[in-house]
Amino acid sequence: MAKYLLIDFGSTFTKLSAVDTAVDDVIATASSFTTVETDISEGYQAALRKLEAKLGGKIVFDRITACSSAAGGLKMAAIGLVEELTVEAAKRVCLGAGAKVDLVFSHHLTKRETALVSSEKIDIVLLAGGADGGNTECVLHNAKKLGEAGIKSPIVYAGNKDVQDEIQDIFTQYGLDGYICDNVMPKVNVLNIKSARDTIRQIFLKKIIAAKGIKKIESEIDAIILPTPEAVLQAAELLSKGYLDEPGLGDIVVVDIGGATTDMYSICKQANRSDVILHGLEEPFAKRTVEGDLGMRYSAPGIVKSLSKEEIEFINREKGIDIEKEVDHRYHNVWTLPDNEHDEFVDQLLAEMCAYRAMHRHVGKIEEVFTPLGTMYNQTGKDLTEVKYVIGTGGVVIRSVHADAILSRTKKMIQNTNELRPLDPEFLIDELYIMAAMGLLAKEDPLTALKIMKKHLKSI
Repeated sequence: MAKYLLIDFGSTFTKLSAVDTAVDDVIATASSFTTVETDISEGYQAALRKLEAKLGGKIVFDRITACSSAAGGLKMAAIGLVEELTVEAAKRVCLGAGAKVDLVFSHHLTKRETALVSSEKIDIVLLAGGADGGNTECVLHNAKKLGEAGIKSPIVYAGNKDVQDEIQDIFTQYGLDGYICDNVMPKVNVLNIKSARDTIRQIFLKKIIAAKGIKKIESEIDAIILPTPEAVLQAAELLSKGYLDEPGLGDIVVVDIGGATTDMYSICKQANRSDVILHGLEEPFAKRTVEGDLGMRYSAPGIVKSLSKEEIEFINREKGIDIEKEVDHRYHNVWTLPDNEHDEFVDQLLAEMCAYRAMHRHVGKIEEVFTPLGTMYNQTGKDLTEVKYVIGTGGVVIRSVHADAILSRTKKMIQNTNELRPLDPEFLIDELYIMAAMGLLAKEDPLTALKIMKKHLKSI
């Protein structure tokens, strides 16, 4: 039997979950505003005091582990050869490793593009391109451009293996912080992301954590082992698959609406239909997309930017609010929680827009095509029509009295008939806001993590 303290250093709030395996349950949770701009330990200590008050005093934990998306999480640039292939493969590696892809470049890098890598304060660059035995000229050009630009961020090379030696020489010549991994796409349309993903995770643990200020409390915890989005992804995959004799839920979608991003996770196999022609890379069983312009606080202005002028005018007229003024207030006061009906109404509206647009970008599309052999269908992306459950997490979802309205925005709707959204899912809520914590616990005790998640999923 063991007691665990599981910490999620979020972009907006630091969340603590205490677990006692003697009862196979969470015994207390607490949170406080993430104080990354000053000293991150301040927010952690404030949350810890709240937790100890609930527990009746200090408690000795057998292990304390954490995940982090503080200061906006892990920012990456994905560089590849062909946008539809190696660039897409590189993006999937970044997203699977728990990162946010801020920059995407294809073909030959320019000086302007390498300058953006520096100015946007990218944490890690993933350089890919060319199947093994294929194009080599482009990746060599791009590596030299990164060297000439004096990029200080770690650079992970995961392209054509034929030029690994030459890439390493370029890293050495220009004094770059470079890492060599297996090719993310060794054959056309074949993905191999484990090597690059694991390397990105190690860089995150060794270097990025220190840069985000979390190094300051390293002595108070045992380990920071994952970026928060990867912890949620691991929890979602465990919840879907099950563990040993404890069954999972099957096909699921998880919607995580946070202050800085809206993350969408789909855990299901690609459906195989004889009348459907699939285009693009094969979709993964466990897929994550992250929308860095859709969030309740830090990224609230991005919600308005995603709307047309006509849509903004319609919302202001029909809802009786000034949507631009509302998101500006939230952007400049990221620590605030709604304390009246008006603010609750606005947060609800913003959350619904985040859920709708995040699913729009995540889900696959299908088009009807008439051929001499009859009607066929062209599909790009992932088919989620048969998903059994849509699970909501994130502060705005957990607190909402109309969480079903938020999650319903992920479903199939008349106006988006070509989108392969869930048709008739059941809605569940991560009522204790513990999915990231359970992703951490799964590293130590997956069976207990699964049982706790299932116990605290609330049907709505």
